[in-house]
Amino acid sequence: MDNPTLISAAPTPADGSGHTAIVIIGAGQAGVMAAEALRSGGCTAPITLLGDEPHGPYHRPPLSKAWLAGEMAVAQLVMRAPEMLAKKQIALRTGVSATAIDRAGRLVHLSDGQTLAYSGLVLATGASARRLSLPGATAPNLLALRSRDDADAIAQGLAECLASQAPVVVIGGGFIGLEVAATVRKKGLGVTVLEAAPRLLGRVLTPALSDFYASLHRSHGVELVLDARIASIATDAAGRACAVLLADGRRLPCGLVLLGVGVAANDALAVAAGLACERGVIVDACGRTADPLIVAAGDCTARRLDDGSLVRLESVNNASEQGRSAAAALLGQERPFSTTPWFWSDQYDRKLQMAGLSGGADAWALRGSMALEASFSVYHFRAGRLVAVDSVNAAKDHLLARKLMDAGVSATPAQAADLGFDLASLLPAR
Repeated sequence: MDNPTLISAAPTPADGSGHTAIVIIGAGQAGVMAAEALRSGGCTAPITLLGDEPHGPYHRPPLSKAWLAGEMAVAQLVMRAPEMLAKKQIALRTGVSATAIDRAGRLVHLSDGQTLAYSGLVLATGASARRLSLPGATAPNLLALRSRDDADAIAQGLAECLASQAPVVVIGGGFIGLEVAATVRKKGLGVTVLEAAPRLLGRVLTPALSDFYASLHRSHGVELVLDARIASIATDAAGRACAVLLADGRRLPCGLVLLGVGVAANDALAVAAGLACERGVIVDACGRTADPLIVAAGDCTARRLDDGSLVRLESVNNASEQGRSAAAALLGQERPFSTTPWFWSDQYDRKLQMAGLSGGADAWALRGSMALEASFSVYHFRAGRLVAVDSVNAAKDHLLARKLMDAGVSATPAQAADLGFDLASLLPAR
């Protein structure tokens, strides 16, 4: 990939920073991390952080859990208060979106008719929830969860369901769908999860772990329908969803439908600007696009690996690290994001922590017992090398797994399965 730095490509202002102005499109995790990393890295140029939501930066992981359950105060959801950003001389503009990027003129066109000049641009536009093309899929109580406003609308829908004791249908047995299902059950409502695949979380978990989570949800009263085929969404006289109709003739009454069928990268702005995109804005390990003045970070990106393949990672960890790497790139520095990726999901009293990428694994080892009340870890191997570890209520295993993979150290399947073997002994001596 072409790799000139912003410092050599842009006019140098009197402050010596190498920047005239930085514009960051997206005020989520990646955008905030990029802005703060630019400041801590010595950038003294004006930085503008654009958010298309009316809210300032907030944490997204609690939306499907504590926030939706009403167990979190607004102050706890806030990631960075506007006054905190102001102290770092980061200008936050909310409720405004970028409509176009003029790469030749180095301008960002905004929804309010204004333009912002840039000498460095960060795309942190995130992703949007996928929708369904089905009869009735535009019903106002068929909702997806991506933003704080989405979560608030779902919470209102759940309150209405509680008042009428109407059940909830969740379409999609991925992390968002299952986390919401767990929250719904905590409220005492009936919930059915419809998953088109033959098992839950089939893209990210082994069959044994899929079965574990199916048993966990069933033990809490969730109805699971696997290999589900949805024919349509039935609506009442007011146009609201009142039942989900399956292809096999089943009718599932509901007062609310939650849609959790994945996300799509928000790369339309980049596509229109002529940047290379494929399931996201294509970047290298440092967050650079083919344009030396534009970097990208977070859920909107697809990272090109050394073997030419692309990987999309949707996580807080990835957004944070890519944001920092993208900032470094604009400062003319090399900070490749190469640490072990990690993720987590909270469902009921079970915390799943995932380290590494298990795709293509050809061998597995279980450390501990997979009983519902137990803690355990599943170690994934490919060609004899440890590539990922999934831990349930086993935080120490998770942290150690990240250390092992960051150090390029691999246990054997036999060592991983042996509770008497000290896996930490494999780490290089300090």
